[in-house]
Amino acid sequence: MKTQKIYKILLIIGLPILLSSCFAAKEYSRPETIISENSFRTDAISKDSLSMAVVSWKELFTDQFLQKYINEGLINNIDNRVALQQIIAAQAYLKQGKAGYLPTLNGSLQFNHQENSDNMGYAISSANQYSLGANLSWEADIWGKIRSNKRAFEASYLQSVAAHQAIKTTLVSQIAAVYYQLLSLDEQVKITKETIETREKGLTTTQALKESGYVTEIAVKQTEAQLYTAKSILIDLNEQIHLLENTMSILLGKSSSKIERSTFSEQKIAIPLEIGVPALLLSNRPDVIAAESRFMQAFELTNVARSNFYPTITLTASGGFQSLDFDNFFNASSLFSNVLGGLTQPIFNSKKIKTQYEVSKAQQEQALLRFKETLLNASKEVSDAMYSYKAATEKIAIKEKEFNAYNTASSYSQELLNNGLANYLEVLNAQENALNSQLGLINAQFNQLKYTIDLYKALGGGWR
Repeated sequence: MKTQKIYKILLIIGLPILLSSCFAAKEYSRPETIISENSFRTDAISKDSLSMAVVSWKELFTDQFLQKYINEGLINNIDNRVALQQIIAAQAYLKQGKAGYLPTLNGSLQFNHQENSDNMGYAISSANQYSLGANLSWEADIWGKIRSNKRAFEASYLQSVAAHQAIKTTLVSQIAAVYYQLLSLDEQVKITKETIETREKGLTTTQALKESGYVTEIAVKQTEAQLYTAKSILIDLNEQIHLLENTMSILLGKSSSKIERSTFSEQKIAIPLEIGVPALLLSNRPDVIAAESRFMQAFELTNVARSNFYPTITLTASGGFQSLDFDNFFNASSLFSNVLGGLTQPIFNSKKIKTQYEVSKAQQEQALLRFKETLLNASKEVSDAMYSYKAATEKIAIKEKEFNAYNTASSYSQELLNNGLANYLEVLNAQENALNSQLGLINAQFNQLKYTIDLYKALGGGWR
């Protein structure tokens, strides 16, 4: 008899399941117009089916010191470690979402002692009741509510993974950029020290020329001022190095310390600069992946909110042992059971369900707009980095010609001065211009490296 009742309950529950296809949760699909094939505003670097973003940072950055620092940063950087903990938390919610299809089961053990009033007329003045049982409850996912919740948790997990990848991408690019800037400053320090040494000799020469009557005291003071200018530049460069070493230490997750490094002249990035097709941003850039995951999560939560308009069908069952006498507690006559199938349909709840659904739709639209915004920013960063790299490359060629011209002018003016055919002011100007031009050339070379890193990051490289 009990079996027949269970079959009837299952049949009642099964009928809505067969009809649920009419009301099933919507399937997610990426918006078709989310990215344009003309997203990259330049033809400076050829588009290809591949992208430099798929290249590991170990292949892009071959300097042994830099590789060591990137490894250290990925292990010890605080932001990176926090992101890993966020992934662990998201994994826990993901497991919870997967368990949504399973029934809930609770066990209970109770003892009840009751003292009856004499005025109530009970035959028994006191009684004990022993109970041991289990309660099982299961909700039928006929509208896709549980499935949508599960997918929302999956999207949240993917979002946390992508956020971690974004931090890795940023961290790798930051460490590389700071490292190359340190090397460029080292090179500028080297040139400035050589300039100071040359100007100290020049000051001695000028003093001798003054004693010989070839130049005046003004030339001596101008030479002396030029020497102080070079020493001032050296102080600024050393300060920048000290501050950058502290910045690097923070990126590496450790206290401020000296940063060992190689030389600027050894640096070269030999990986071909290929940007790939615009659609690769959807699979390469972690922030784009995270933005889409947020949109997917909002989409599924809208499904959940929509399902709340439909009835909830549950099956509950309980069973166990009940007895007034502990000696007969585990006797077959103490067994009890109860099975209940229920359907709950919201009728009036102060518009809470409708409000929740409208809010979910608005949040879904917000997530879609943020997704589009992230893609627009991504394509802008790619375009910016590509154009800046091209400009830096052109500038290096011009700066090299500029330095050669100033350097030659400095040599010629010194020879003319030695032969009494030039004004000493011309020599000073030529030397100052040569120094500034050489420092500018190093900056241009650093910028070319930096914009290569920026392009690598903009395309989503660095987290592999």
